[in-house]
Amino acid sequence: MKFSAVKSGFPSASNSLLAILSAVLLILAFPGFEWWFLAWFALVPLFFAVEREKESFAKSFVLGWIFGVCFFFGSCWWLTHAPVTYAHVPSPIAYALLFLAASVVGLFPAIFSLVFAHLLKRLGGWAILSAPFLWTATEFLRFWATGNNWNAIGYSRAFTYGINQLASVGGIYLVGFCLVSVSSLVVFISTKQTKKSYIIAGICLFLLVVVTNSFDFRSLNQPPNSRENEIIIVAVQPNVPMGGLRYEDWQGLRERHVRLAEDALSELAAKGQIINGEKQKTIVVFPESPMNFQYEQDREFQEFLGEFARKNNVSVLFNAAEPANDSGGLYNSAVLVNEKGEKQTQYNKIHLVPFGEFVPLPEPLASIVPTMVGNFQTGESYNLIPLGSAKAGIMICFESHFPGLTRQFTLDGADVLVELTNDGYLGNTPVLRQHLANAVFRAIETNRPVVRVTNTGITAFINERGEILDAIAPFAQEARVWTIKKSDASRTFYVKYGDWLAWACSGFSLIFLALSFRKGKEILTADARR
Repeated sequence: MKFSAVKSGFPSASNSLLAILSAVLLILAFPGFEWWFLAWFALVPLFFAVEREKESFAKSFVLGWIFGVCFFFGSCWWLTHAPVTYAHVPSPIAYALLFLAASVVGLFPAIFSLVFAHLLKRLGGWAILSAPFLWTATEFLRFWATGNNWNAIGYSRAFTYGINQLASVGGIYLVGFCLVSVSSLVVFISTKQTKKSYIIAGICLFLLVVVTNSFDFRSLNQPPNSRENEIIIVAVQPNVPMGGLRYEDWQGLRERHVRLAEDALSELAAKGQIINGEKQKTIVVFPESPMNFQYEQDREFQEFLGEFARKNNVSVLFNAAEPANDSGGLYNSAVLVNEKGEKQTQYNKIHLVPFGEFVPLPEPLASIVPTMVGNFQTGESYNLIPLGSAKAGIMICFESHFPGLTRQFTLDGADVLVELTNDGYLGNTPVLRQHLANAVFRAIETNRPVVRVTNTGITAFINERGEILDAIAPFAQEARVWTIKKSDASRTFYVKYGDWLAWACSGFSLIFLALSFRKGKEILTADARR
């Protein structure tokens, strides 16, 4: 009897397969496969499945959960690489833990499917058009509930110019809204099959094509073409191994950082591209890496870096574990040392990696749960780093995933965004380009270039339109030279108003729910009268 009750809560095999098909199509649209065009139609099978199971909220919920588990497991399988490779966790256990995490995150598509089914049942076929609003609202809910929105559907379009430019207006959520709208319209036409539905869908698709391909909502940030006040950036990708470093190895790898930088500087000098004087600054940027620099507490490293800075007349921006004086702990920081070899300023990472850099659990539980790289204190200030005449907002690794951070930097006067990251512990997997996709959208949203400097790749310059320039191949040992200037201080619509679309979609979703309950009450009243 109990088995029959449980079984009755599961959707049919055919509808479950449709949910899995949607997940597979969306996985293929993301970096790793790069079939980005599939994102336009990936959700069609899921929407059909929910429409067919709309009479049962439990079945609709399970359909969304099946989709979510399959999608997050399939697109984030690389999370098992570090525990298996470095912590020697048996593969079955690592994948079981990933399945558990995907099961939790999969609850958000499940919530979408539950609400979507409710609206379809109460409001009829027209409720199909609510899907983009509901999807955006549940992605936004995932971000606020978990602090993570990795592989939101809009990120699938990071590497194709066109629709991704809408991020300057509504952020990643507007791009995702447009993608989901197409799937919604396809299902709407297929179910309604009326002349009116064809006209409405045609108008919506036409407007969508026009908006996403014909308009650019902000101008490229282009200061006057002059060498004056130009800042030279020397980005170093050292390819530091992820484990087993002896002190002798550490010293050699530190020398590799310097050698790559000095080779790039020598080449610039030979070309006459370095101007001595105060009108031009040169900044050498080292990435986040397993080098675990500790500037404040390592006198020998201070002398080493100071000598390098003075010898080459450069400032050095690098990642270090710096003391948090008020607590005795450490910050994960970006530190700037000037041309005189003196520490100038630092930024302390605000968004730490859960279970990697801190434990998001209450004490005393947090003190006994291990982390991957250590327990860090949370930074509290949006400090900008001066790079000559320009100011930089810093993103350390995972922070490129947070549009609110870069938006605040831009509001505070950032001219450029600099990302210091290390994805080496996740291997040569799709995460390299998935993480890069985050930086692309941060550039478009803010109309600021991103200088992305990584340990193992992908190091690249990303301009204000999100175009990736002069990238270094993964796991190569190279340096790149780029120039930046002070921005024109313009602010995009997104910088001014933030996640307005996500809030609006959340509001409309609540309105749709209110209407559905009112409609349901009217139906019940009419039945009672009969």
